Amino acid sequence: MATLDAKQFVERVARGKGVTGALLLGSDFYLRDLCRAKVIDAFVPAEAREWGVSRFSAVEDDLDRVVAQLQTPSMLSPRQVVILQDVEAWQGREEEDEESGRETKRSAIWQPLADYLNDPAPFSCLLLEAASLDRRTKLFKTLAEKMLVVSLSLGETAEERIPVATAFVPQMAADLGITIESEASEDLADLLDGDLTHMRSELEKLAAYVADRKHVTCEDVDALVLSAKKYSVWQLADMLAERRRPPALAFLDSLLREGEQPPAIVGALAWMYRKLIEAQELSPRVSAGQAAGFLRMRQSAAAVALEQSRKIPRRQLLDGLVALYEADSRLKSGPADPRAVLEFLLARLMSPSAA
Repeated sequence: MATLDAKQFVERVARGKGVTGALLLGSDFYLRDLCRAKVIDAFVPAEAREWGVSRFSAVEDDLDRVVAQLQTPSMLSPRQVVILQDVEAWQGREEEDEESGRETKRSAIWQPLADYLNDPAPFSCLLLEAASLDRRTKLFKTLAEKMLVVSLSLGETAEERIPVATAFVPQMAADLGITIESEASEDLADLLDGDLTHMRSELEKLAAYVADRKHVTCEDVDALVLSAKKYSVWQLADMLAERRRPPALAFLDSLLREGEQPPAIVGALAWMYRKLIEAQELSPRVSAGQAAGFLRMRQSAAAVALEQSRKIPRRQLLDGLVALYEADSRLKSGPADPRAVLEFLLARLMSPSAA
């Protein structure tokens, strides 16, 4: 069957196209919740959801019980949605057992589900949820043959995620009973690197902040979205260009004391470096207003980007992106002291060899 992104899948459900089964594949919790909620809204009346929605885990529940539920009509709902989470727990078992030479392969654990999908019940919709699956395995190939695969990903890089994530912001806001300026939507997605779960959380705070006004502006986003406030890192650009280590370390200390998270600081610096590289590619005659359009930034920030991009050699910016990637990996991979990682990062960004 087809592979769809989350937006295509939601649109398909909204048009009333039949969905007997779908594999929601990916770790984005917002997209997973969105797809699940839209299916439940389309299939099961609100007053019948206590009986028409069933949830199971591939880790904790017997699969025969799941299949039995799929094949049994709900007494109080014309259709039902059956959700089976943690499907990635099945992955790899068949390969292990083939190597061991066992006559009975453990792939039989999910075989009843494959058999059911050959003739699915018309009154049931099955949603399988997995954070990731190896597309080379028999498990994935079997599921992909028999049901829709929905990719819960906006892209691998921030550049890919941000434009797509921006399109989700108005609906997120509407779900919270507010509206948001288009530029504020872009700012929110940009500030949070297209992380939809984080964006939803920040919108909830913004909804409370604007209260009866029920409309979010760029100024509101600037005032409230603190966890990845990228525009503040422009204050570091001069310090890095001129290798002023004590002020840079003091600035880092103030960010940490104000509650900024180390991964967010690294992400903000990486965003700044990417914007400086983009600014270097613009014509020397471009104005700040024109640069704002090219760089997808407000004019004041674009003016700073243009100025700073002329101070830092391109090689230093490219080497800086490598250092930022390595720092991000250290922060996410283990018990390293976050402050030490950030201080080492700043020292590396300002070292003569970085130029």
